[in-house]
Amino acid sequence: MPSLALLWSVDYRPSKRHLAMVLIVGGLLTIAGLLALDLVGGGREGGIGPAQRAALLASGLGVVIGGLLLPLRAPVAEDFSRESLSPPVYRPIVARLHTALMLLASIVLVYALLVLLVYAANLMSFPFDYDQGEGFELVDSILFSQFRLPYLNAEEFPFYSSNYPPFFHVMAAPFVWVFGPQYWYGRLLGLLMTLLGAGFIGYAVRREGSSRWLAALMSLAFLSSNTVYHIAPLFRQHISMVTLEIMAVVLLAHTFPRRQARLILLAVLLLILAGYTKQLAAYTAIAVILWMGLVNPRRALVWTTFFGLVGVTIFAWLTWATQGEWWRQAIQANANAISYPQVFALLELFWKLHGFLLVPAALNIAYELAYSRVSLYSVWGLTTLALGGISSGTWGGGDSYFATSIAASCILSGLFFSRLLRGHWHEGETPLLRLLARPLLVHVSKLRSAAALIVPLTLLGYGIATFKTPTDGPFFGTIAQILNIQSNVMGRFYDSATWNVGGYARIGYLVTQEDIDNGWRIVERARQAEGLVLSEEAGFSLRAGREVITNPTQLLNLYNAGLFQGDGLLRLIDNRAFGLVILRAQFYPTPVLIALATHYERAETIPMNGFDYVLLRPR
Repeated sequence: MPSLALLWSVDYRPSKRHLAMVLIVGGLLTIAGLLALDLVGGGREGGIGPAQRAALLASGLGVVIGGLLLPLRAPVAEDFSRESLSPPVYRPIVARLHTALMLLASIVLVYALLVLLVYAANLMSFPFDYDQGEGFELVDSILFSQFRLPYLNAEEFPFYSSNYPPFFHVMAAPFVWVFGPQYWYGRLLGLLMTLLGAGFIGYAVRREGSSRWLAALMSLAFLSSNTVYHIAPLFRQHISMVTLEIMAVVLLAHTFPRRQARLILLAVLLLILAGYTKQLAAYTAIAVILWMGLVNPRRALVWTTFFGLVGVTIFAWLTWATQGEWWRQAIQANANAISYPQVFALLELFWKLHGFLLVPAALNIAYELAYSRVSLYSVWGLTTLALGGISSGTWGGGDSYFATSIAASCILSGLFFSRLLRGHWHEGETPLLRLLARPLLVHVSKLRSAAALIVPLTLLGYGIATFKTPTDGPFFGTIAQILNIQSNVMGRFYDSATWNVGGYARIGYLVTQEDIDNGWRIVERARQAEGLVLSEEAGFSLRAGREVITNPTQLLNLYNAGLFQGDGLLRLIDNRAFGLVILRAQFYPTPVLIALATHYERAETIPMNGFDYVLLRPR
C-alpha cells in the first residue's frame, strides 16, 4: 500500500489494487454495519427489509468485484499499436454487408434527425407555450434583459418567482433586446445547443480511434433518443445543461491526466455554468470529482477547491442580491418528494428505448474495470444514471432526467463498438482475466468480422426502438403508409414510447394552424377582459400586453415545501379582481384552486395543442 506522502504526490495514480481494497474493505464494513444494525434494533421490525437487502446485495457485489481486481499490481497503460489503429480489413462479402448495414442504420438515424429538424421548425413558428412553463422561461429572460433577477418574494404582487438558475436566461437575454418577447429564439437556442452536444459526442468517439462514420452515427444516436428529441427545441434550459456537461466531461477526460491546466480550467468553468443552468448538473460534478480523485488525489483536491470556491461565491452573491430569495426559490422549493412507481416505470421505459446502447455501454464499463483504466465516461454514466434515475420520480422530473445518461451511453457504446471493430483487447493481469480474454485474443479476426455485422445491426435496432414520425402530410404520410405505421399520439404522430408511462413527456407532435388560431382567440379574450388577468401560461398575457401574474408551478413548489401562504393572491381572488382566469393543468396550490372554484365560473373552453384551456369569469 502506498505511503501517505506518495498518496499526495503529483505523480501518484491509484491502481486497481487500491480500488480493490476499497471495495473489499468498504463492502465488508457495510455488511457488518447492516447486520449489526439489524441485531441492535432493526430486527425487531421483522428482519432485514427491502432497503437493507438491496444494500447487502450491492456491498456483496462490491466485495466480489474487489476480489477479482485484487491481484492487479499496476494500472494497464493504453497501448494502441499501429495495427490496432489501422482500419479493419474484411473479406469482400463481410465488407459489402458491413457497408450495406451501416448505410441502412445511417438512413434510419438521419431520418430521426430530419424529424427533429421539422419538429423544431414547427415549434419556432408557434407563438405560445408548447410545453407548459416555456412562457415563464421567457419572462425570466425578459427580466435578465432588464438586469433584474427573477428570484422574487412570491407573497408580493405579482406573486412571481423563478426556481431555475440564471445562465440559460442570460444567454437568451440579448435576443430579447433585439427581437422582444418571442419564443422562437429560445427554441432555436435549445436546438443549437443540442446539435453542439451531439457534435462533442462524435468528437469523443472519434478521438479514441473510431472511424468518422461510426463517430457520426453515435452523434445521430444521441439526437434519435425520444428523450432528447422531446426537449431539444423547447424554450427550456435542460438540454443546454446537458450540452455544457458533455463539453466539460469530454475536455476533462483527456486534459486532466495530461495536466493541461488551461483546458482543465475551461472544463471546470463549463461545469460551473452547467450547474448554474440547472441544478441537476450537480450529479455530473459528483462524477467528475470522484474520477479526478481516482486519477490523482492531490490535483483533484486543488481543482475541486477551485470549483467549490467559484460556485459558492456565485451562490453567495445570488443569495445576497435577492435577500435570500435565491436560496428559498431555487433550493428549498425544489426539495420535492420522490414517486418510486414513476422511477421504476421510467427506468423500464429507458431500457426499452435505449437498451441497444446500454448493453454495449455496460460491456465497455466492465472491460475498463477489468482490463484498462476506468474512464471518466464510465464514472459519469453510472453516477448520472443512478442519481438521475432516482430524481426522475420527483414532482417536475420525468424522462428528461435521463438525458445526461443517454449522452454518456452514446460515448461508451461508441468506444465499445470501436474496440470491437478494431480488435483492440488487453490480455489481463490475473489468471482468471487472461482466461476470460483468451477467446478475444485468439479469435480477434473472427470477432472483428462478426463485429462488422453486429455493430451496424445494433445501431439499426436502436434506430427502430426510438423511431418516431409524423403520420400525416404528403411526405410523412407516405412514409407512414409505406412502413404501415399508425399514429398513436394526437391522431397525427407515432412515438415508439406510446405515452403509456407516467413521467414521460407527452410532447413531440407537430402543432397545427388551428392550434395557432385558437391561441390567438385566448389572447383576444385576455385583451378584452376588465381588470387583471390570471393565466396559468405566461404567453397569453405577454401577447395581450398584460402583466404576467404568478408562476403556478413555482407557487405549488413553495406551497408543498411550506413556504407559501398566498394571502395576497387569495385576497385578490376573493375580491374578484381578475376579470379573466385561464387554466390548463390547474397546477396552482390547493387553496388557490378552492378560491377560484368558489368565486369564479367556467365561461368558455378553447382547445389548443391537445389541451382544453378553461376560461373563468367572476360569478
